[in-house]
Amino acid sequence: MIKLSFIKAVLLAAMIMGFATGQASGQLLHPKFEFRGVWVATVNNIDWPSQPGLPVETQKKEVISMLNLHKSLGMNAIVLQVRPCSDTFYPSPLEPWSRYLTGIPGKPPEPFWDPLRFWIDECHLRGMELHAWLNPYRIAQHANEPLAYDHKIFSKPEWAIIYGDKIYFDPGIPGTRDYVTSVVCDIVRRYDVDGIHMDDYFYPYPTKDPFPDEGSFKRFSRAFPAEEKEAWRRENVDILIKMISDSIRAINPHVKFGISPFGVWRNLTDDPSGSATKAGITNYDHLYADIRKWLKEGWIDYVVPQIYWEIGHKLADFKTLCEWWNANSFGRNLYIGLAPYKIDSKATVDAWRKKDQLPDQLELLRKYPNISGCIFFSSRSFTKNLLGFQDSLKNRLFKHASLTPPLASSQTNLPDPPTNVSVSGRKVRWEGPIAGSTGARSYSYLIYLNQPNELFDPGNSLKIVGYTQEPQAELQKKRERKKKNWSLRVTTLDRDHRESLPSTPASIRY
Repeated sequence: MIKLSFIKAVLLAAMIMGFATGQASGQLLHPKFEFRGVWVATVNNIDWPSQPGLPVETQKKEVISMLNLHKSLGMNAIVLQVRPCSDTFYPSPLEPWSRYLTGIPGKPPEPFWDPLRFWIDECHLRGMELHAWLNPYRIAQHANEPLAYDHKIFSKPEWAIIYGDKIYFDPGIPGTRDYVTSVVCDIVRRYDVDGIHMDDYFYPYPTKDPFPDEGSFKRFSRAFPAEEKEAWRRENVDILIKMISDSIRAINPHVKFGISPFGVWRNLTDDPSGSATKAGITNYDHLYADIRKWLKEGWIDYVVPQIYWEIGHKLADFKTLCEWWNANSFGRNLYIGLAPYKIDSKATVDAWRKKDQLPDQLELLRKYPNISGCIFFSSRSFTKNLLGFQDSLKNRLFKHASLTPPLASSQTNLPDPPTNVSVSGRKVRWEGPIAGSTGARSYSYLIYLNQPNELFDPGNSLKIVGYTQEPQAELQKKRERKKKNWSLRVTTLDRDHRESLPSTPASIRY
C-alpha cells in the first residue's frame, strides 16, 4: 500500500504546479476557490460500476481510474449517487444493498467491502471532496421489478405509490419524511462525507395522469382545501428539506447540504420573481420544489441548477438563467450544472456540435459574482470524444488548481494564522492551530510568495506556491538557477476552506 505521506507529497507537488504556473496574457485570472465537480450516477449503472455484479477488485479499479481521470482534468469534487432507489452503496441498517452494485437486490458484495468508505478515502487522498447523493422518494424504476426481501416498503406498504410504472414513497405521508431523514442522519453520523446532495427528483415529473395521492391528501392535508393540493405538496417537500437541514447541522455542521434542481424555478409569465424563460416544466409548479424559498430561508448550503440548455436557447437561454440564479442565490453558494453529455459531432442541435459551447459556458460563469463553480453530468461523458473539451480543461480553463469554495453563509470565526514560520533552504515549517474535535482534516495550509517590496494580495492565486495538510512543506525546485529574495507567508484553511489572515512574513532565498 502507498504510504499516506507519499500521497500527500504527490498532492502537494500537484497543487504547487497548478497554482504556480504562469498564464498567457489576457487570460482570465484563475480563481483560487472554484467548485469543480462531477456527478457519478449509479442508477442503471450510468457511470459506476460499469455493470452490476463485477468482481470487487474490478469495481475498485474502476473507481481509481475514474478519480485519476477527473483529478487530471482539474476536478476537486465528486458527487456520488449512494442511494439511487432506496437502496445503498454502503452497509446500511435501514436499507438493502443496491442491485446496481451486486446484480441482486439486497445481496451484499463478496468479498465484503464498503464502497462509500472507499470512495471517500480515495477522494480525500487526492484532495477532492465527496458529496453523497441521495434520491429521496424513488423506490423502483419499474413497478414489477423485484425488491429485496427486507425492503422498508414490505413493512410499510401504505407508504408506496405507483406512478408512471415507477414506485415512489408518498411525499404526503409524515412517516416517509421521517424515514428519509433517518437515512441521511445515518450517513452523516457514520461517514466522513463533505456533503449531502439531492437532485431534481422530489415529486416525480408529471405524466399524462395525475399523481395518485388523494388518500394522503385527505388524511394529512389539515386545513388545506381541495383546490390547494399543490400548495400542500410544496409544504410536504419544504418540511423534508427543513428536517434534513436541521438534522445535518445538529450532527455535523461541517457537512454541506446541497440541492441540484431543474434549471427553472418559475417562468416570469407565472411569477414576477421568475426567469424570462418559457419552460414547459418548472420546479415550483410541477415538481413542488420551492427551491427559491429554501435558499431564502437558509435551509440549504448550496444550489446547483441543472442548466442543460445552450447559450441562445429560445425557451431557456443559458445566459438568462445564469443571470437569474446569480440574482436569486440569497447568500448561498451557487454552482451551475453543465451538460457535457450533449456534446456530439452528430448532435441534432447545432450548438452542441460546436467545440466552443461548453468552454464559452464556463467562461461566462466566471463573470457572475455569485457563481463559484460547476458540476458536470456525468462522469462517463469524459471518456468520450467531447470535441477537445478535455484538452480545454487541462490546458486553459482548469489548468490552475482550485480549492472548493468556503460557504458564503458560514458564520464561524476565521481560523488562527500559523505562527513561528521558519525557513531552511526550500523547507518551510510552522505551527498551526490545535486541531479540534473534527479530527485530522481540520486544517490545511496555503503558502504564498511575493517580492519583498510588493503589496501582499491573497486574492492572487498566482502567488500560491503550495498547499498541504501538514505544518511543513518543501518548495519545488525552480527551473532557473538564479535565486531571488522573497517574502513567504502561510495561511490556515479550516475544513470549510475559510482562510485565516496571513502569518508574519518570513524571508526566503528561492
